[in-house]
Amino acid sequence: MSRISAEEVKHVANLARLAVTEEEVQKFTQQLDKIISFAEQLNELDTENVEPTSHVLDMKNVMREDVPVKGLPREEVLKNAPEHENGQIKVPSIIE
Repeated sequence: MSRISAEEVKHVANLARLAVTEEEVQKFTQQLDKIISFAEQLNELDTENVEPTSHVLDMKNVMREDVPVKGLPREEVLKNAPEHENGQIKVPSIIE
């Protein structure tokens, strides 16, 4: 007995804006059934004394410290801008 129907696969494909052929629907139905079956095996595990985790590794904030540094000289930045005026990069207006 399949845990997912071809109609459900078509529905999910439609939600994901995927065009699928009937052949692909059958293939995905079988593949998703195997995935669901494997996930159901996990329900058989005894997790009574296992603490919930958000990540499998004990990770802490691994980002570098936010230290201000001097940026590029204005002249160098403006050299790469298509248009500039009075030391500012000039862009097309988007507000009427």
